[in-house]
Amino acid sequence: MEAYAKALNFGIPFFALLILLELVYGVLTKRITANLPDTISSLSSGIANITKDILGLIVAVISYSWLETNYAFFDLKVVWWMFPLVFVVKDFAGYWIHRFEHMVNYFWNRHMIHHSSEEYNLACALRQSISQIFSLTIFILFPLALLGVPTEVFAIVAPIHLFAQFWYHTQHIHRMGILEKIIVTPSHHRVHHAINELYLDRNFSQIFIVWDKLFGTFQEELEEEVPVYGVKKAVATWNPILINFQHAWRIWLDFFRTKSWKDKAKIWFMPTGWRPEDVAKKYPIQIIENPQDQIKYMPLIPVWIKVWCVFQLLSTLITAMFLFNNIAILAFGHAVFIGAFIFLTIYSYTSIMDGKRYAAFLEIFKGILGMMGWYLLESSYEFGAVWVILMTGIVLYQSICIALAVIYLLKAEIPQQVNV
Repeated sequence: MEAYAKALNFGIPFFALLILLELVYGVLTKRITANLPDTISSLSSGIANITKDILGLIVAVISYSWLETNYAFFDLKVVWWMFPLVFVVKDFAGYWIHRFEHMVNYFWNRHMIHHSSEEYNLACALRQSISQIFSLTIFILFPLALLGVPTEVFAIVAPIHLFAQFWYHTQHIHRMGILEKIIVTPSHHRVHHAINELYLDRNFSQIFIVWDKLFGTFQEELEEEVPVYGVKKAVATWNPILINFQHAWRIWLDFFRTKSWKDKAKIWFMPTGWRPEDVAKKYPIQIIENPQDQIKYMPLIPVWIKVWCVFQLLSTLITAMFLFNNIAILAFGHAVFIGAFIFLTIYSYTSIMDGKRYAAFLEIFKGILGMMGWYLLESSYEFGAVWVILMTGIVLYQSICIALAVIYLLKAEIPQQVNV
């Protein structure tokens, strides 16, 4: 995990640079594919996800390393051919897990955050799940573990495979010739993110598009069918933490509301979106029937709130980087405190973008908690002279946040929805 944390020192600036370049290109070509609140939400989701990963808040029912160590038939050494083999097998596993997440009601909650943006750009690639607590990968990869393919190979291949899925989340690359027949391209993945009936639940592949063509889930992007992005049940919030559990919350509500014990049992494993008949009639949920008539979620947010939330995002990223770079020396309780503070901060400022008044009280609580928490950390570790500067900045910043929260409570109007 420490090695993963250090890798983020290179990955995060690299992703940020590509997102910035995409924005600049959009401005120059007069085809901007992003808006500020949506981008803040996407980046915040990415921070929350890697914070969860760094803290180790994921459970493997049976870990690959445990299976390989205890039950491998052969004691294999690391050799070059294992890397392409594992890459292909992992991509095959990724196809099926991805497909299950789309097709099974409860598993959709693990993945919905990634599709929740009504835009399609590099930033939305960072919308990754914090609700994915249990890892399902081992159920497909266990043959390699039994053969004795070393865990170290996966440690190298896994981040490469993940990062290789970032670049194709863009509208600025059209067709790529012969590559369209081999790998997943932006055109293929735009289809996957679309809610058009023709495109729905297609192109599950992560790197090699061959899996979709082999298993009958491929759909080409058509010029006459412009993709519309998002989810059929619009999330209507910028808060990535709420989005992560929105679908699961609906399932639980339906579970308690239905009178049928049979439906209570099967609701979790039915096709995505399935609801018990008695509940669906009594508690209808609005879905987007005609994607071309989609009205994007866009509350009218005052400029000062947008600027405030940008600074909140940047401060959260700095806090997260502090956690990543000091995870090896921090006590687990202190690491969890910082992680919880990051989640609280994200929940707070994204709720402000939603126009939630209660978020101002969260800001005040967060400001006080932040100053107290960082002071307690300072008394436990020796961070040197840099810490004095950092601590001074934290106190000043959190004081400003508290003041702005009070102003928001007293003067701000609730944002109104703008039709876009």
